[in-house]
Amino acid sequence: MSIFEYNGSALVAMVGKNCFAIASDRRLGVQLQTIATDFKRIYKIHDRLFVGLSGLATDAQTLYQRLVFRHKLYQLREERDMKPETFASLVSAILYEKRFGPYICQPVIAGLGDEDKPFICTMDSIGAKELAKDFVVAGTASESLYGACEAMFKLDMEPEELFETVSQALLASIDRDCLSGWGGHVYVVTPTEIKERILKGRMD
Repeated sequence: MSIFEYNGSALVAMVGKNCFAIASDRRLGVQLQTIATDFKRIYKIHDRLFVGLSGLATDAQTLYQRLVFRHKLYQLREERDMKPETFASLVSAILYEKRFGPYICQPVIAGLGDEDKPFICTMDSIGAKELAKDFVVAGTASESLYGACEAMFKLDMEPEELFETVSQALLASIDRDCLSGWGGHVYVVTPTEIKERILKGRMD
């Protein structure tokens, strides 16, 4: 078993019309043993920017603390919030800096940029970015997430339809992966509001 699969995870971000959704599962395991069923994988950087961290849970929490620290320094110096593209470059640089002993993490970054244009991106553990215009996935359930998202995604979805699509894709995928699951955690972000919802899934 790869070290990336040690705790299990499922992450997906999807774009809609001037909005985006980011969702994760809630299981924290040690290989096949479940430790917690309310684990947080998605973190808010500011009102228009979220990051999801799949991979090894300890590294994810350490990396999140470093990202918050760097973002606060940026806010103090620039007196504004970081744009999603800038934040993606920051995450990439932090990961690449540790390339010989990397953080065992695959981040998913989702945010609203200029003119409320959604931006999503994922990267590997040494910071190689992968940009997309529709959806990005990460974690142990990523293969089934690709299939579900590919089948369900439509262009320019409104926030409610986007929530339904990303939730169905997540629930269908985590049922096909024994290392992730136990419900879901979904954020739908528009220029004016953030909706956070907890999904109930199969509890096995």
